[in-house]
Amino acid sequence: MIGNLDQSVLQQIWWVLCSVVGALFLFLNFIHGGQSQLWQVARTETEKKLVINALGLKWELSFTTLVLFGGALFAAFPKFYATSFGGAYWVWIIILFTFIVQAVSYEFRTKKNNLLGSKTYEVFLAINGTLGILLIGAAVGTFYTGSNFQLSSYNLVTWTHPLRGLEAAFSVFNVCLGLFLVFHARTLGAMYLVNSVDLKQAPDLAKRLRSSAWWNLLISLPFLIIVLAYLVFMKGYGFDASGQVQRVDGKYLSNLIANPLLPILLVLGLVLVVRGVWVTARTTRTRGIWCGGLGTVFVGLVVFLLPAFNNTAFYPSSSDLQSSLTIYNASSSHFTLTAMTYVALFIPVILAYIAYVWRAMNKRPMTLGDVDDKAAY
Repeated sequence: MIGNLDQSVLQQIWWVLCSVVGALFLFLNFIHGGQSQLWQVARTETEKKLVINALGLKWELSFTTLVLFGGALFAAFPKFYATSFGGAYWVWIIILFTFIVQAVSYEFRTKKNNLLGSKTYEVFLAINGTLGILLIGAAVGTFYTGSNFQLSSYNLVTWTHPLRGLEAAFSVFNVCLGLFLVFHARTLGAMYLVNSVDLKQAPDLAKRLRSSAWWNLLISLPFLIIVLAYLVFMKGYGFDASGQVQRVDGKYLSNLIANPLLPILLVLGLVLVVRGVWVTARTTRTRGIWCGGLGTVFVGLVVFLLPAFNNTAFYPSSSDLQSSLTIYNASSSHFTLTAMTYVALFIPVILAYIAYVWRAMNKRPMTLGDVDDKAAY
């Protein structure tokens, strides 16, 4: 059955699957958002231990999901992987470096006689939660604004800007998307901690976390409005039946109109995020993260799906329009996509296992007794 699918159908299926993984990663950014506000919400050593250990239970999930996202793109769309990771390597090296220091920090922060001291590792966690997420947002923004590359007839990549990907941080759209992700991650982080920490043992921490969720949402809104305004008015990169790429006025707005599911997901996702923050900040309930998390996944799906369908180049070249990548000219062969699709049938089993492990780790809130354990972070 799967083997009889047309290659164009398989290409679309795999972009959707990659988009789902990318959207889940945006939800898991609550880990990085929690790290970035450690010193703001945790005023005592006990509060700091509660926050770090609650986040420490999940930090591997975020890194693993990012690696899975890159691996799926490598297998399904190797030309994009080679172009972005091979050409814009400075931005990806810095992003990966921030994730390396995150892993090192959780491993060594509480080790006795560690060389750098616990506060240095806390700085590393803050860098990962701010600079790392900002650059990821800027990298995702290049799906809309384009990158400075050219491809030869043999698909050799020539990057035409000396900053090798860091130039993305000089685009207003990319920076605003990155800053929105930073403050949105902080919003999610506060909501997650409210749900995961025994706040009866730290009532002052509870007040600061609920307030943080509200204020970070408000700070993120101007950047979101700028991003949405750009999407409505900016030119996009469309291609015709012959594969010729050209700039198109209002391309992303027309993509939204062409697929009614996308605006529905966008509006529903934003409403769910606001509701999640309201539940967290304005009530005594603790489960706002699930509402906000689902909303984040919906919005993330729109972010990744919008620049790829309706005859749109998902990785446009601002140096050479005809080098732009689409899901059709950047994908693997029919055989590879078919084999991967058979493997993907096991995804529900993996998701069920993740849900089981998550539930086991969060069967009760983090307590002071947990952070005094020898295995604590």
